[in-house]
Amino acid sequence: MNYAYPMDETWSTEEIIDVVNFFSLIEQAYEKKVRRTDLIHLYRRFKEIVPSKSSEKQLFEEFKRSSGYSSYHVVKKARESEEAFISMK
Repeated sequence: MNYAYPMDETWSTEEIIDVVNFFSLIEQAYEKKVRRTDLIHLYRRFKEIVPSKSSEKQLFEEFKRSSGYSSYHVVKKARESEEAFISMK
C-alpha cells in the first residue's frame, strides 16, 4: 500500500529520503518483519533530522492517520526487544 509520508519542506533531499525510509520500515514492521538494528539505526537518523519530541509526535500522528500504523509502538518494541527481527503482526 502507498501512504502519504509526512514531510517538512525545509528538509534536504537526503533528509526526505531518510525519513521516508524510516516510515517505510514502520510500514514493513506491520506487514512483514524488519531487522531490529535497521529500525534502530533509521530511528536515530530520524531523530537527527527531527530532534524535537513534539515534532516527532506530530509526524508520528500524521503517519498514523494516513496508514493506521503506530510508529511509537514499533520504536518502543524495537527498543525493548532482544529479538533480531520486529513484527507487529
